[in-house]
Amino acid sequence: MTDSTMPLILKVAAETGVYAVVASSRDTKILCLQRFVRLFAYGASFLILAHFLSGLGFSEEKTGIFMTLTLLGDVVISFVLTTVTDKVGRRLVLAVGASAMAMSGLVFYLSSNYWILLLASVLGVISPSGNEIGPFRAVEESVLAHLNAKEKHSDIFAWYTLFGTAGAALGTLSCGWMVQLLGAREGWTLHDAQRTVFLFYAALGAVKLVLNSFLSSSVELDAGYHELANESDEEEGEGRIGAQTSVSQLSLPQRVRHLIPHISAASRAILLRLIFLFAMDSFASGIASPSWLTYFFTTVHSLKPSTLGTLFLVSNILGSVSNLVALPVARRIGPLKTMVFGHLPSTVFLALIPLPPADTQLGTGLSMTFLALRACTQSVDQAPRQAFLAAAVLPGERTAVLGVVNIVKTLSQAGGLGTMGVLAGQKMWVVSLAGAGLMKAAYDLLLLWMFLGVQERERGA
Repeated sequence: MTDSTMPLILKVAAETGVYAVVASSRDTKILCLQRFVRLFAYGASFLILAHFLSGLGFSEEKTGIFMTLTLLGDVVISFVLTTVTDKVGRRLVLAVGASAMAMSGLVFYLSSNYWILLLASVLGVISPSGNEIGPFRAVEESVLAHLNAKEKHSDIFAWYTLFGTAGAALGTLSCGWMVQLLGAREGWTLHDAQRTVFLFYAALGAVKLVLNSFLSSSVELDAGYHELANESDEEEGEGRIGAQTSVSQLSLPQRVRHLIPHISAASRAILLRLIFLFAMDSFASGIASPSWLTYFFTTVHSLKPSTLGTLFLVSNILGSVSNLVALPVARRIGPLKTMVFGHLPSTVFLALIPLPPADTQLGTGLSMTFLALRACTQSVDQAPRQAFLAAAVLPGERTAVLGVVNIVKTLSQAGGLGTMGVLAGQKMWVVSLAGAGLMKAAYDLLLLWMFLGVQERERGA
């Protein structure tokens, strides 16, 4: 390797965030690995969940209710856990979540009762869609922002996202091969093979628990932030617990109130705007979800499964590459402008997908091209958005704020999925997909308008 080649390699490593990840703390690497393991489990269980429930004799209606209740239950649990995380301990909450994953996998392996499985699905945070749900992401993103310098946030969050994407993809692939190979064995049924996947899910929960044990005390919120919040409470006259008061001296209602994190007035104003904007964006994401886009190309353009699989494989690769391309851009113009200007083209291509005629090869080719072009910038805003959120609120408020934002996004996306079901039944593809593109464009422009002047907020801000 020549001397001129080495600086080029180092520059590429720095621009794509590789250097930031390699140079990061052990805790940062463990959190990225935990997300890989968790999404691996989600990807594996999601692929066979509906078939598994059907094999137990549950109707499609009961399966749909099962998934809906699972999502709503996870939202409630996420809200509770992210609210108290910084008071009871981040490592403890992550450990409880990993233990619940392991126990739910065992329940699915051993039980066939609908209500027991539903309870295990909610408590174990089994994802009906294979995507990230539950409290883990909010807690981990808060910790990553806490552990790493501001200028490294976009790099770290980009690779944190990629670890999850890789885990989900490999989990789905592994599950498919596992079911196929085990189901072909003598004496095994397809249902037996599917049930074994949940034993594998339990094992992954145990692996996540072991990884969690290697996290250091550095992941916990600095006690100084608690004292700062208490001082702010006293200044606002809200009568909360002072820094010098022992928790053991408090009454039960006071102890419960002590667990609820304080969010400053400035952060509350920011949070309300974020809730509105991310609800709009996530509702549109639910309408334009991969499952509905798959249905669109299958029913409207009559694509074969092999062609459709190749199309979405290319889209995922393009999306992952765009996530890394956003890193050097964010370093130069900032995360907010990168989010907006990088993401806007994808909204235009999304709105164009249903417009070409489906009765010609040219029309089908154009729709496929628009989907691929959308993927080129669809993920550009992910890492900058996480960096922007981390900088917009005080460190002691990050876990609670990120938790609320993720809950709102989950609920809104669920609403979009249901709405798309009604629109798809009426064959209103132009209204739905073009409308989703317009909503996402409005989200981008409103985000820039509302937050362009918001400065980074550090301790004591």
